[in-house]
Formats: sequence, structure tokens, C-alpha cells
Amino acid sequence: MSRRSARLDGIGTTIFAEMSALAVETGAINLGQGFPDQDGPEVVKEAARAAITDGPNQYVAGIGIPLLREAIARHQQRFHGIELDPGREVVVTTGATEAVAAALLGLVNPGDDVLVLEPFYDSYRAMIQMVGARHRAVTLRAPDFRLPVDELRAAVTPRTTAIVLNSPHNPTGAVLTREELTAVAEVAIEHDLVVISDEVYEHLSFATPHVPIATLPGMAERTLTISSAGKTFSFTGWKVGWATGPADLVDALMGAKQFLTYTSGTPFQPAVAAALDLPDAFYVALRDDLRHKRDLLCAGLADLGLDVFVPEGTYFATTDVAPLGFDDGLEFCRELPRRAGVVAIPHQVFHDDRPDGSNPGRTLVRWAFCKRETVLDEAVTRLARLRAR
Repeated sequence: MSRRSARLDGIGTTIFAEMSALAVETGAINLGQGFPDQDGPEVVKEAARAAITDGPNQYVAGIGIPLLREAIARHQQRFHGIELDPGREVVVTTGATEAVAAALLGLVNPGDDVLVLEPFYDSYRAMIQMVGARHRAVTLRAPDFRLPVDELRAAVTPRTTAIVLNSPHNPTGAVLTREELTAVAEVAIEHDLVVISDEVYEHLSFATPHVPIATLPGMAERTLTISSAGKTFSFTGWKVGWATGPADLVDALMGAKQFLTYTSGTPFQPAVAAALDLPDAFYVALRDDLRHKRDLLCAGLADLGLDVFVPEGTYFATTDVAPLGFDDGLEFCRELPRRAGVVAIPHQVFHDDRPDGSNPGRTLVRWAFCKRETVLDEAVTRLARLRAR
């Protein structure tokens, strides 16, 4: 007899676990999972070392240490003009993934509908299912991955209670414009919806400026804004994230979080506080470096004959692999490590299959460019051999 909860049926194993295991098994270059292959600033590592030495290394308050909550509040004011009470409107989480999970657990009830932008990070769909709610997808389509506002409005039902927003958007790299965000805000206000806004790539927008939806009129009181140290500071393994917003929404999130991790990463929290106060030059250099690596990888992929959709932000570029003769991106990605020694991620796992069996992301593949230039060059060289064969 299966002991698995019915709410887990159909979730399966995350694609990142599958493809990362293939990378290890085959010795392939991992352009699948979005983690840098170099650590972040030494000054931040030194702050963590000092915190471990000086302590404490025990439990701290579940909401996070005051030093970090105050730094998060300063960051939001410094970059976005958002004023926060660090005592009531900021909570530290075990990465952004826990923040999204706790927000859904705290704010969404079984039977509710939740709007998500498709393709969506796979944990969104999994967590909505675990809550007992239903996700309703609004699809961003190639080549420009713009928000279809009419479809967003049409997706709202009488049972809709929340929108999970993600911009800069993983996996497409789209950055929602102020006009698109205004349309989302209008829908949220009209239907009294909560917005759970995943902004982990907030400092990795290369052209279109990132605008937090909480800064739009009428949205501060209905938005939980989520981010983390992993993507901005290249410490993905520390798993330090946060959520900010009105006290009632933060309380709802904390009500769920207290029964998940309660607290974590004690010595990393003061280190992340130090990171958030790094000078503007750090953030500019980060963005410029990632833009250069994006251009390097996109040019290499285009030279191989792939259709490349150059991202406006994030760590990721998307290509269509159909020009190489593949009509299934998942099959392509499963064969790629052994055939070329490179790992990528298929878009189709971030989409819902349609009733007719079609999938909007069938031939699309995501590649991570948050790697050293030499690694990106080697990956393109290996892929060129695949094309030659």
C-alpha cells in the first residue's frame, strides 16, 4: 500500500535533482542548475567566519536576527524607496523557496485558485498542490515572453485569492515592464488578491529596470516581496532569504514558517547583513559581469544554429532546440550529458501539458550563464561537437 499523500501525486522528482545527478554521473558541465561556480565577496565570507567564531551558533528568533532585518529594511529603502518596520514587516527565511512555501501555506486555503506566470519555477506548482489549492497558468510565450494581460484577467475565478509573481522571470529572463506590472496591480486590486512577488533576481536586470510591484499605488498593503542572498551574492548554499510587507501578511507567513524550519543559518545572518550594505559599485559590477557572460553564452549558442531568446535578466538564457532536429526538449536534455558533456534544463517541465498533449515549452531549453568564462567557452565547444555529429 502506498503511504504517499494524494496531494503529492503527480509532483514527482524536481528536474534539478535529476539533471544535477546526471551532471555528476557523466562529469558534464552543469549549465542546468542556477548556481555560480565561484563564491561571492571575501568580506562577506569573513563576516561569516567571525560570526561562527564569536557566536552565537544556536537558535535565534524565528523572524531573524535584528541586525539582518534592519539591513533588509535599509536595502529596500535604498534601492526601491520602500519604508519598512524591521520589527514587524521583515522576516528572514531559509531561502526564497521557504518564503514562497510559507506564504502559500499561510495565505492560501484548500480549494483556492492561485495565478502563476507560465513557465513557472517548479516549486510554485508543487507547493500550491501541497496546500490543496489549484494553480491557473498565464503563459508567457516566445520569442518576447511578454505578459498577455487579457489572459491574466480571464484567468481570475471566484475562487482566486492570490497571484504568484516572478520578475525578473525564471526561466525566460523576461523583466516585467511598469505597464505590465500596472495591469497585474489592477487585477489584484479589483479582485482583492494577495500578490506573492518572487524577486530573487532583483539586481540582475540588464536593460529594463526592475520595479517591485509593492511600489505601485495600492499594492504595498497586499504584497509580500521575497528575495534572497543566494543569487545576488553568490552564496546559494547558505539559504538565507527574506520576505517583506505589511505586518498582517508577514504574520501569516511566519505562522507557517514556525512549523517548517522555525530558524536557520544563525552565523550566516550577520554575514548577509554585511553583504546587503555593500557599496553600489558591487551591484553594478555584478550586473555588468552577468551581462557579459549572458552575451558570451548567447553568441555561442547562436553560432551553433540554435534560436536564442536573449534574456533581459536573471542567470538564464532560453533557446529553441528544434533547429538541431529535436522536437522534445526533455529528451534532448536527458541525452545531452552523455552526447556532449553538458547539462541544461527543459522548459516543458515548467509548463502544464495541454489536454491535447501539447506543451508550449516542448522544444525550449534553459541554459545558466552564471559560470566562469572558461567554463562557458568549454560548454560551447562541446556543444559544437554535438552539432558536428
